[in-house]
Amino acid sequence: MKEFEIAKKIGKELSDGELREAAAKALGVKTDKVGHVEVVRRSVDARTDILYRYRVQAYREGEQYEPFKLDEFRDVHGAQPVIIIGAGPAGLFAAVKLLQLGLKPVILERGKDVHRRKADMAKLSVEGVIDPDSNYCYGEGGAGAFSDGKLFTRSSKRGDIREVLHGLVAFGADPDILVDAHPHLGTDKLPQIVENIRLCVEEHGGEYHFDSRVTDIQQADGGFEVHAGSAVYRASKVILASGHSARDIYELFERNGWALQAKGFAMGVRVEHPQWMINQIRYHGKYQPFMPTAEYSFVQQVEGRGVFSFCMCPGGILVPSSTEDGTVVLNGMSNSARNSKWANAGVVVQIEPEDVPGDGPFHLMDFQQAVERKMYQWVSSNGGVHPLQAPAQRMKDFCRGIVSKDLPKTSYHPGALSSPLHELLPEHVALRLRRAFPQVDRQMHGYYTNDALLLGVESRTSSPVRLPRDPETLEHVDVPGLYPCGEGAGYAGGIVSSALDGINCALQCALSLR
Repeated sequence: MKEFEIAKKIGKELSDGELREAAAKALGVKTDKVGHVEVVRRSVDARTDILYRYRVQAYREGEQYEPFKLDEFRDVHGAQPVIIIGAGPAGLFAAVKLLQLGLKPVILERGKDVHRRKADMAKLSVEGVIDPDSNYCYGEGGAGAFSDGKLFTRSSKRGDIREVLHGLVAFGADPDILVDAHPHLGTDKLPQIVENIRLCVEEHGGEYHFDSRVTDIQQADGGFEVHAGSAVYRASKVILASGHSARDIYELFERNGWALQAKGFAMGVRVEHPQWMINQIRYHGKYQPFMPTAEYSFVQQVEGRGVFSFCMCPGGILVPSSTEDGTVVLNGMSNSARNSKWANAGVVVQIEPEDVPGDGPFHLMDFQQAVERKMYQWVSSNGGVHPLQAPAQRMKDFCRGIVSKDLPKTSYHPGALSSPLHELLPEHVALRLRRAFPQVDRQMHGYYTNDALLLGVESRTSSPVRLPRDPETLEHVDVPGLYPCGEGAGYAGGIVSSALDGINCALQCALSLR
């Protein structure tokens, strides 16, 4: 096998004939002596001409090629149960892996199934009514089910990402995610993928229990009793995949005397530009409608802390992600076509425990909540017309410390209110953002503009709490048989890394049961 790269001007995909000719040249053989040829990565190169760059693996005729195959799902109707708390990416992929290992996943999800969940999110955006168990963070699919569905993790340190990508394709995702350098699923496609996973789990004997908020976890008879709603579930192993906003789970750990740690996270604003502007910046004025919608990412160092873009949604919209009354929190999402008029991204500042006065495992979470409440209180006290209207400011006005006289249109349905974001954000966060935006313009000329709108606050980037676990067994350090997992435990940061962590916890769980 030989791996090589080939470039082609964007606008027309590489044909099979072109691919085999390039493979023959790379292998030094005639075309009819080429065996299997496979594109393993495709990316856009806009540095000069706008090109697709393909990384290709080519095999000579007769040379062995072994395609990646998922393990088969077993019937687990009578198998030993493993309780999974949470039906986000970590919980879902833990469940799928348990099926492959011959164990019965019993999923407890505090929210609703992915379709009933949509009605609550509509009510949230239109009326500002928050269901604390069914919103953009909670419910089947977790926070990732109603996002852009970005699958950017390419690190192999956590495991074989092909297991996640091929698994998603098996459940209905576009096969392009297997090769795209920046694959995404799209908010419009994710609900069906999530439902297909559920149908597979149930068909093979696993269980789902919705509207089942966990209120207690007790150690009993060498295993666990998990209280959820009015029911009690029993198993010898529990995988905890409750997500990055489940404060009640952290409080449960504190009540039980189980170890918790404060963990660094990031906070900032959601930045919204007209999408045409980002297209022109990224394609150097050469953008054409047939080209992929442009995206961006950056990292700056300011005053010893990282300032970086997060969860960039090209052709996307802004959505309210509050999980409790009296707070304003924003996130972004995109459909698979990425065809809205706006581009948005979180631009956030890294915050470490020592950056915030106080101590204890909750002091960063308390800080996060206080800022979210401050945003809500300012709007409600200054003429806000929607409970979740967001404080907002034009980018240059923010950096200059000037309240904007007016605001551009926004995709955020609850609306924006001109506000002194430079004062509402914590001082050390606002200072670093104000210094970072002009620096970013050196990389992306035109990014720093008063046509860009900043909205606050983007604060749910990751969990500000970690549940410490043994690095080998992945069990909680105080509770053998309990596996803290994914973003909520502090060990992942996105769909793919969460899914891989779920797979790893399922593997360790099965290993301990042998």
